Amino acid sequence: MLSLLLTAAMAASASAPAWQDGLDWHGVHVSIGEGAKHRYTLDWPFGQRVIPAQPLRVDTASVLFDGLYAMAQDDLKLDSVTAIRDGAFDHGQPIPCHCFETGLKWPYVWTRDLSYSIDLGLWRFDPARARNGLKFKLSDVRVPSAAQGLYVMQDTGSGGSWPISTDRVVWFLGAQHLLGDKAFAGEVYTALRDTLAQDRQYAFDATFGLYRGETSFMDWREQSYPAWTANGVTFIAQSYALSTNVLHYQALQLAATLAGAHHDAQAAAAYRTQAAALKAAINAHFWRAERGMYMSYIGGDGTPVDTYDLLGISLAITSGVADGERARQTLANYPSWPAGSPVMWPERADQPIYHNRAIWPFVSAYALRAARTVNDPVRIAHELRSVMRGAALYGSNLENYELLTQGQHVDDGKLSGPVVNSPRQLWSVAAYLDIVAEGVFGLTEDGRIEPKLPTSLLPTLFGKRTAITLNLPDRSITLKLPTRRDGNLLVADHVTTKGNATTVRLKAITVLAPPLRLDAPLYAPPAPAAPTLTVTGDRLAVKADGTVRLYVNGHRAQAIDGSGTLPRTAALTCVGATRVDAQGLESLPSPATCVGDMARVAGDWPRRWSAPATGSYRVTLDYRNDHGPINTGITAAVKMLAIRCDGSDVQRMPIVMPHSVGRQSSTYGTFTARAGASCRFALDDGFNMSYLRHFAHYTGGAGGIHGPLNDASVGDLLIAPLATGTTPP
Repeated sequence: MLSLLLTAAMAASASAPAWQDGLDWHGVHVSIGEGAKHRYTLDWPFGQRVIPAQPLRVDTASVLFDGLYAMAQDDLKLDSVTAIRDGAFDHGQPIPCHCFETGLKWPYVWTRDLSYSIDLGLWRFDPARARNGLKFKLSDVRVPSAAQGLYVMQDTGSGGSWPISTDRVVWFLGAQHLLGDKAFAGEVYTALRDTLAQDRQYAFDATFGLYRGETSFMDWREQSYPAWTANGVTFIAQSYALSTNVLHYQALQLAATLAGAHHDAQAAAAYRTQAAALKAAINAHFWRAERGMYMSYIGGDGTPVDTYDLLGISLAITSGVADGERARQTLANYPSWPAGSPVMWPERADQPIYHNRAIWPFVSAYALRAARTVNDPVRIAHELRSVMRGAALYGSNLENYELLTQGQHVDDGKLSGPVVNSPRQLWSVAAYLDIVAEGVFGLTEDGRIEPKLPTSLLPTLFGKRTAITLNLPDRSITLKLPTRRDGNLLVADHVTTKGNATTVRLKAITVLAPPLRLDAPLYAPPAPAAPTLTVTGDRLAVKADGTVRLYVNGHRAQAIDGSGTLPRTAALTCVGATRVDAQGLESLPSPATCVGDMARVAGDWPRRWSAPATGSYRVTLDYRNDHGPINTGITAAVKMLAIRCDGSDVQRMPIVMPHSVGRQSSTYGTFTARAGASCRFALDDGFNMSYLRHFAHYTGGAGGIHGPLNDASVGDLLIAPLATGTTPP
């Protein structure tokens, strides 16, 4: 069935569409007409939408393009509310908020959705609502004994929220556009300083130089992480995600700028140093040379994972983390389909459509920005058409679409989806507005006009015209065609501004334009089961399910066909496996199986243990946290383990115990000790989202209205020696 859909999709896009008064896609015809006073009527086989006149207009040869711009404004009006609600807050009762709600099916304010939407240009349309929404996601602390400050909230999520998910710093991506309000700017700097310090303490790993935590936006773990994380998210809490690390890089850059504006040269220098080091670490650990792309995430032991996501790659490019040839290469190598670009690749054959096998317009808008950064006219046009087509086909800026058909819902048995698909989804609305303002007219965030318009879009946007215009509240922008159009990209030749009117005379240039990668395999192979290890003298006998590639302590080892052996030492050895298909795609990793001389330390705290040899050790806790389901909540147990060994300074490390199903192992840390040293272990209180005052409104589970909760049932302390000179597993 999928092959038939793909064939039909490729046939439907074989020629570039004109798309002036409608479009055709998979046998569906959409038409649009403009009536009196700039009202539009959008018709498709299953419905009609009358779009009233809007305050802002775009005037091109395409009534469809212009009408969809009006529709996006109308969607934004519907998302502009005076109260929000969610079943997990205040018992579902309305909460006053003069702000943007997330969408028809998501009538609340969520940190990442709002922040990405504002960054995609909503700050231009209603800065007051944008600020109000961002302020709604700030909170001080309600636990007197905890570190006080002003923090950005991580929303409810995997394993009990932060620090399993750590992309709350996306808040600053939106807030940076609204610093003209001095009072708000002061709050931004305070929240930035406090949030970065807290993330540095609990989520930063100095060994890798990276921040731990889940991928930004793709937070339905079975969709993008190994299936075995469905009931255990410690792997996610220990891992590192490209998108989340790039967001921290951008937050550190903003912190350096704001510290400089506050005349704190020392803090500015420290933030710049941290940002530079983080950029270097991202490039060192996430770049996969054989694919020519940045990986979406890597395991906590450094295991490379053969999976990629478009948002992370796009942010890496637009932020400057990926520069030069890597920026061009990673975007060119990321696969696409005729309907658009998937938010992750490869897809999962056992998962329904949502993040899996899906197009998300807001991610497409970021991909368009990335394509502008590297001057890729083919990708610019492809992403613009994808966003435009989706909005036209269904009469609203929907949350997402199925990858092969751009359908709002595809019946595919238990894999049917998208599982959820909300009309007027805020970041999809922002995406359409952004592809007009920046994607076509080149309006950058600092007000400069830098159009990068593919000549392939001229039949749609210009037709027989020589000029098109965008009218904004404070200015108008007119693009004028050059006489010669023998290149593949139109850029500014001459810019003239008179009053609030800017006119740009374009010129055609020819740039390297790699074709879209349309031949990539769709699915990754299924992950194998965890290998079994048996100690046999000085060897480890390994048994696996068929032919697999082994990873030992995060490093690629040999391939085996059913069985093999590895050297045996007293040090901790953790072995995982992947499967490689005939096309060279590697599966997600299996769970790791670990053997080694493990010490179990029980009893009252503080606990004591003597080091048998000089070296490095890994420490973790056996625990159970049944304070919430795996997929949501705010009560991940977060502690700080303090280790005092004879002859050494105190060593501290965060220990995270996510919501669990039964007993499992916490995240781990590493410490050093000398032979014979007596070590004392104390488990001190840490910090979780339930400590924030805002979550007193949380009525959907523990840690909310009935008070903060940061606890788990803690069992043995597990200590194992690490091999000398290896990356801690």
